[in-house]
Amino acid sequence: MWLAFGAVAATAERRLDGDKAQRIVEAMRRSVAQRGVAGSTFDHVAREAGVSRGLLHYYFGTKERLLAEVCRRDCDLRMAALDEQLGQATTPEQVFERLVASLEDIVGDEPEFLTLIFELFTLGRRNDELAGEFTDLVRRTRDHFAALLAAKQDEGVLHLSASPDALADVLFALADGLAMRMLSEPERDWAPTIAASVTAVRPLLDQR
Repeated sequence: MWLAFGAVAATAERRLDGDKAQRIVEAMRRSVAQRGVAGSTFDHVAREAGVSRGLLHYYFGTKERLLAEVCRRDCDLRMAALDEQLGQATTPEQVFERLVASLEDIVGDEPEFLTLIFELFTLGRRNDELAGEFTDLVRRTRDHFAALLAAKQDEGVLHLSASPDALADVLFALADGLAMRMLSEPERDWAPTIAASVTAVRPLLDQR
């Protein structure tokens, strides 16, 4: 899941590039890191962003839509970083190293990002609009990552055993499960588990 979102509200969609909207998104991200999702109220976020509470409603409408926008922005940034990292990989080993490093960086340095993703999934079970946005997030990130795998295959770096879309789903599913377990037991040494995971998926990406 390191996972990106469809349209939020039409009014918000036209203005989300503005400075105030970006300050609100960043304030929500900081608030989630400090207080968690439940404690991140519009009042807290408005104060941290230096805007009125009404402006949050104007841009995003609801707290859930603001959470979705935070997740979308973070996913887009992470996929752009993965573009750069994998773009420089010239061997299967380098691909695996960079995928593992991306997972470890997220779990170790920014666990609130994963919390947001899991929270959005949970909220989507009770809210059809958010369920649609979460589905679009999954599709967008899968398509993006699949394109990266396909590019590495075209370059001769990887030799895929199945379609890029299918393999992207497998790798995201593995990463999601590992991330949740790593967050649940942060004191554990996860290196052997990660090494076993690489051994398991290597034939899927390098079937020579």
